[in-house]
Amino acid sequence: MSEHLGPYQLLSRLGSGGFGEVHLALDPDGRTVAVKVLHPHVVADGGALARLSREVETMRRVGGPHVAEVLDASLDVARPYLVTRYVQGRPLSAVPVPVADVRPLATGLADALLAMHEAGVVHRDLKPANVMMADGVPVVIDFGIASALDSLSVTASGAVVGTPGYLAPEVLEGGDAGPEADVFSFGATLAYAATGRQPYGQGPASAVAYRVVHHEPDLDGAPGWLEPLLRECLAVDPAARPTAARICERLGVEAPPRPRFSRRRAARDVHHLSTREMRLPAKEPAEVARARHRERVRRRWLIGSGLFVSLLAAAAREPLPEVALFLLAAFTLVVVIDAGFGLYARGPFRKGRIVADFAGIAGALGLSVALSTLFSTPVLALFAGTALVVGVVFLLSA
Repeated sequence: MSEHLGPYQLLSRLGSGGFGEVHLALDPDGRTVAVKVLHPHVVADGGALARLSREVETMRRVGGPHVAEVLDASLDVARPYLVTRYVQGRPLSAVPVPVADVRPLATGLADALLAMHEAGVVHRDLKPANVMMADGVPVVIDFGIASALDSLSVTASGAVVGTPGYLAPEVLEGGDAGPEADVFSFGATLAYAATGRQPYGQGPASAVAYRVVHHEPDLDGAPGWLEPLLRECLAVDPAARPTAARICERLGVEAPPRPRFSRRRAARDVHHLSTREMRLPAKEPAEVARARHRERVRRRWLIGSGLFVSLLAAAAREPLPEVALFLLAAFTLVVVIDAGFGLYARGPFRKGRIVADFAGIAGALGLSVALSTLFSTPVLALFAGTALVVGVVFLLSA
């Protein structure tokens, strides 16, 4: 059963990360959104929550087709939450790699990186798990959250602020995470997609972190046009890495003009990007559901018995015409009685029941005449016997 959180109706749990649990939800207008409910240990850290509250307005300035925009936030309630555009797809970490055509991924991530940095937002945890693939289009999620919640108490309580192998060397060595750190994460994420391997290998986090700081990345198999850019992005020295604008220039990405931020416009315009409108159908009353089921079962028996009586009457028409007439008359009488009950019933399917009954009578009579004309008596008797056996087996199995 769904529950409500503020004005949002939570439908199903999508997953959980270091900072919160994500739910698919409906906004008041019936559109799907993603609601991230913060974990209790995050809520308990007043400093981190205050910092996130200050950063939310900045995060809401980030827009574009390759970022899951922050639409709403409520952080001063018992269960603080963030609301973002819902992106239907799978994370890059769950799709087959290497990606067949890495260029759309590269250009999409570059556009997302530029959108974030132009708004003054540092993602800090850009990695394959935070890149959703929606029909081949990359969409970056969770931007700004890791940066805003980077505090000692949150880190100590178990939330992983960043992922070794995608964190920049300066961050691993205790330095600040600026836009250059996002560029490093961009390069590592793109290298994973292009080669199908972790650029700094696998193993314990400490070993991966050591290779990030002291070893060259593994870029074997990366396309020739992309490898030089990846090496620049994965440079140990932050100053040697290109900016997001420079990356877009290298990849031929023409950044669209980004209008000035408007909260009203954000709430109105972003849903057309990948969010799909979905309204829950009204739940059918139990009485109506039971009546619908009974009507479905009754019609099946009407069709089955009509076919069987038609076969028997057609088979008996020549040798025993009286038996054929009796069978059709008995079937008609039973169905007329059923229609009479339906006439006085108050159920929602009364008219349909009466129409089905009289259609069943006409169908049985017409089918009997047609079968007796087209087939001989022995063939019809064989058909009738087979139908009888099938019916008995069906009843026993039911």
